[in-house]
Amino acid sequence: MQNKRNVLKIILKQQLLPLYYLNSAKESLNILRALYKGGARIVEYTNRGEPALDNFKYLLRVKETEMPDLQLGIGTIKTKEDAKAFIESGANFIVSPIVNIEVAQFANETGTLWIPGCMTPTEIDLAQRYGALLVKVFPANVLTSGFISSIIELFPGLLFMATGGVELDDESMLNWFKSGTSVLGAGSKLISKEILINKQYELLSINTAKLLRSIRSLPELIASHKGIKKVQII
Repeated sequence: MQNKRNVLKIILKQQLLPLYYLNSAKESLNILRALYKGGARIVEYTNRGEPALDNFKYLLRVKETEMPDLQLGIGTIKTKEDAKAFIESGANFIVSPIVNIEVAQFANETGTLWIPGCMTPTEIDLAQRYGALLVKVFPANVLTSGFISSIIELFPGLLFMATGGVELDDESMLNWFKSGTSVLGAGSKLISKEILINKQYELLSINTAKLLRSIRSLPELIASHKGIKKVQII
């Protein structure tokens, strides 16, 4: 049995969930190593291609020896069959773009943290009823931080993650966190096509470290009411 509350604590501490997928297992590992070197201790690999399960198992094997303190989860889980395959392989948590009741029930049975994607208050309510502790607001660039501000009081005790087109400058991140968002999902805005094409792994490590430092400084910005200086993700 997994301890989903321990995994939740880690993601809430990091406040950032990097996520990505590549067909190549080797390149997938290079990205994971770069994120880890930059300070990431919880990462989502996504189930978006035929090799995803084999790649994920490969990443888990390497992680056990090289990155034992890393929590590695799987995203884009839409069926119970996929949830079962990845959880039994060792996924520390699962993320879905939708609310699937069978996925929720299997995650609950195995004690796995389940983060469903929601776009409406009705979906959020359903997710909470089926045991979600953290809900992914998706797509975040469509809904905006104002959506969270408007609905958060309707769901006491529930935590929110914004994923999908989230900008990674201080002003945008500050707006999300001020709205009540607990975690930001970071895909192509962090792991960009340029980085992937040019295999800029060291640059990804540097940018990850900068982003995590910036997130840690945001509470000080809120408290001091000073002007916001944007993070430059180079």
